[in-house]
Amino acid sequence: MAISLVTKFHPYVDEMFTKESKKALLTNNDFEWTGAHTVKVHKVNTVPMTDYDRDGSKVGKKTGEAETVVWSRYGALGSVGNTLEEFTLTKDRSFTFVVDKLDKDETGGVLSGASALARQQREVIIPEVDTYVYGKMATGAGTKKTTVTLSPENIYDEIIEGNNALDNADVPDTGRILVVTPDTHLLMKKCPDIIMETSVSAEMRLQGVIANLDGLTVIKVPKVRLPENFGFMIAHPVATVAPTKLEEYKVHQDPPGISGELVEGRIVYDAFVLDNKKMAIYYEENKPSA
Repeated sequence: MAISLVTKFHPYVDEMFTKESKKALLTNNDFEWTGAHTVKVHKVNTVPMTDYDRDGSKVGKKTGEAETVVWSRYGALGSVGNTLEEFTLTKDRSFTFVVDKLDKDETGGVLSGASALARQQREVIIPEVDTYVYGKMATGAGTKKTTVTLSPENIYDEIIEGNNALDNADVPDTGRILVVTPDTHLLMKKCPDIIMETSVSAEMRLQGVIANLDGLTVIKVPKVRLPENFGFMIAHPVATVAPTKLEEYKVHQDPPGISGELVEGRIVYDAFVLDNKKMAIYYEENKPSA
């Protein structure tokens, strides 16, 4: 005799693993795009120092390749001018989908506009924005190194070399962030020379901080959100402006033509590395082993 077995459904969704964004630790919002699509920033030059001509013996003489006339004891008269950096927002992204009223009812409420919107943010929007911002930072880094295959034996030397590059560029000592992939973090844990300070506050852990090393705040970012062959990046947040000018999400109940919920979203964002601060980003690829 045949037996019909019971099939039972639970109101549970097998959600994908996701990570919250950590870009706020690496970037700033120093510029205001309200009422504008493009922001222009000034860069102003300086003039070189010279020796004061105490006895006036050099006054009236020509000097340098351009043969500038020295007109006072303070030296040749220089000029201070400005150039402009232009930042235009390029990422204007959107999405829309429908949750039918009967689909919502007959799946035990698993399909709903609010939960689907939250899922869209976690699994699509945040990863896209992160990937774009990290890519712009790596591309705009003032120092790039692509010649080394990272290993437990050299990872510490490579990191402190990168930190030294920021020291030599007069980048502020405090606030530097070390971005690593899980693979790079594994190399660091295998390195006998690395002793990471892991006593991080609960608040900082919620922001994605896992440790401190050589004065750097260490954060771990999923490999899929980073450029290919990403090794590590050291960055100070002063270098990158990452505005989100517009971010709006709507759940419409029974709009014309639809029985159910219409979900719409739009986000306008971008990322820019400032030319005079690009040396505050050090990017090193992990060269694939032969």
